[in-house]
Amino acid sequence: MLIDWFTIVAQVLNFLILVWLMKRFLYKPILHAIDEREKRIAAELAEARTQKAEARKERDTFKQKNEAFDRQRSALLSKATDEAQVERRRLLDEARQAADALRAKRQETLINDAHNLNQAIMRRARREVFAIARKALMDLAATSLEERLGEVFTRRLRELDSQAKANLAEAFETAAAPVLVRSAFDLPAAQRTAIQTALNETFAAEIPVRFKTAPEVISGIELTTNGQKVAWSIADYLASLEKGVAELLTPKDTPEAKAATESEVPGPATQGAGADGT
Repeated sequence: MLIDWFTIVAQVLNFLILVWLMKRFLYKPILHAIDEREKRIAAELAEARTQKAEARKERDTFKQKNEAFDRQRSALLSKATDEAQVERRRLLDEARQAADALRAKRQETLINDAHNLNQAIMRRARREVFAIARKALMDLAATSLEERLGEVFTRRLRELDSQAKANLAEAFETAAAPVLVRSAFDLPAAQRTAIQTALNETFAAEIPVRFKTAPEVISGIELTTNGQKVAWSIADYLASLEKGVAELLTPKDTPEAKAATESEVPGPATQGAGADGT
């Protein structure tokens, strides 16, 4: 069998041309398209990785900000709670102080009211007692109550103890003004003379005396000079009555009532007329 080399060469040449043409116009564009697609996919993957990294970074940043916000919120909440507690304690203290002040003021008002009532009762009691005593003495004696008080005071001057007499004698010697004798009523001339005579005889000297009417010296007579005093008054006998009325007006469970109960209440005989060297 004869080989047709021309045909073979032509076919090989045609095949090579076909391969070149396919490579030039088919495989090369396809490979180029594949390369471009791979590059685009790689770029997209890189961009996706970048976006993922940025997203992770933003997530971490947001997480940190969220944690910082939570810490700040907790700190602000704790601070607000502490401030609220402090304000609450302050308001409670102010309310407690206001209540204590109101209670103290109310207690003071009650004490003042009780004291005023006590004073009013005592003034009324004194007036009544003095009126009754004066009327009784005037009915039973030939002299008035004032005359009897003058006689009692004169006797008290004559019966002074040695110490009181010495103090008065010294006061008389150093006094620059006359002796002041005060009484709640105008002393008659006879009583003034009797008091002057009692002083002169008791102290063996001429004692200058000035008489003065003083309504506050309730039913009594008072002699004062240079810081020394001799006094006699029915008001002394009423001291125990005043103490008793005060105890009746004071509630039993108050400190005032306990103090009044524990203190000694002298009787009228102890609080009677006497001399003091104050």
